[in-house]
Amino acid sequence: MQLNCAGKMLDLNQPAVMGVLNVTPDSFSDGGCYLQPDAALRRAEIMAEEGAAIIDVGGESTRPGAPLVTVQEELDRVLPVVERLTQALSIPISVDTSKPEVMREAARVGAGLINDVRALQAPGALDVAVTSDLPVCLMHLRGEPATMQQAPRYSDAVAEVYAFLAERVQVCEAAGISRDRILVDPGFGFGKTLEHNLRLLRHLNRFTDLAAGVLVGISRKSMIGLLLNTPVTERLSGSLAAAVIALWQGAKIIRTHDVRETVQALCVCAAARAAE
Repeated sequence: MQLNCAGKMLDLNQPAVMGVLNVTPDSFSDGGCYLQPDAALRRAEIMAEEGAAIIDVGGESTRPGAPLVTVQEELDRVLPVVERLTQALSIPISVDTSKPEVMREAARVGAGLINDVRALQAPGALDVAVTSDLPVCLMHLRGEPATMQQAPRYSDAVAEVYAFLAERVQVCEAAGISRDRILVDPGFGFGKTLEHNLRLLRHLNRFTDLAAGVLVGISRKSMIGLLLNTPVTERLSGSLAAAVIALWQGAKIIRTHDVRETVQALCVCAAARAAE
């Protein structure tokens, strides 16, 4: 299966790595590193050379406790970068946003996929996604970033996350976005405890029937830090282990800060899965 991302194809028949490019001052791992378009372009070029199949550009941090930014702030951060990357790179560029205004303008300058942590629930977001004719990624988020990690509770995290994503897929289909243009993301770390995250990872294969593919963003997250008692800068090994588990459980796309290492780990995992 391939996703048509504004004329650039994303092949889901093999493991795909999505490189993280945050153009924010306060993202938990790389905040402030790529605020300037020149720096963002250099980083994107490196990730493409390392094997990234798609680059995900975000202009608003969604880390726990992150403050909201205005539409204009996010547009000012995202649009120059998306436009330059779409012109310079042959791989698709994704826009990580929940704001319909940002979705619309990013699509206008060449973005090929809408990656929304709020699953197109903001007023107007679904309409913009339909009009853009771009594939979308729907993520599960319990609460809001500012408060999502304040004692999140589930009776059954896997069942509840599945039910939410299934409902959002149905809404998108009813609006005119076909299932083969929809990705789902269980939202590791977004309103979940360590136990919730581990159960979702263990049962990730439950989500593979929902849409065209499962996207997993687990790179350097706090669940890795909690398990290994390590700071953000020392979570590579744990992130790679989680990525391999996710691929083995059926994920199609792994979103990561560490592209080269993730590509290599997934290559080995995919070869083992394909062996008879």
